[in-house]
Amino acid sequence: MTRMTVTLDEKVVDEARDLLKAKTKRETIETALKEVIKQKKREKALKHCGKIELDMDQEELQAYRASV
Repeated sequence: MTRMTVTLDEKVVDEARDLLKAKTKRETIETALKEVIKQKKREKALKHCGKIELDMDQEELQAYRASV
């Protein structure tokens, strides 16, 4: 875990805290960062949508996912 000091706009932190229903500033920042990471990963995956051909049916795909 990294300890750091940053200067943040209190209004932005408070708004994010309300929207995320976080209890603390730390929870707010961690949750917001995790959400950004998930969003960027989704965007990256969507760029490949329809561009990858899989030679698997639904059952094979589920079996593969379970093995990984």
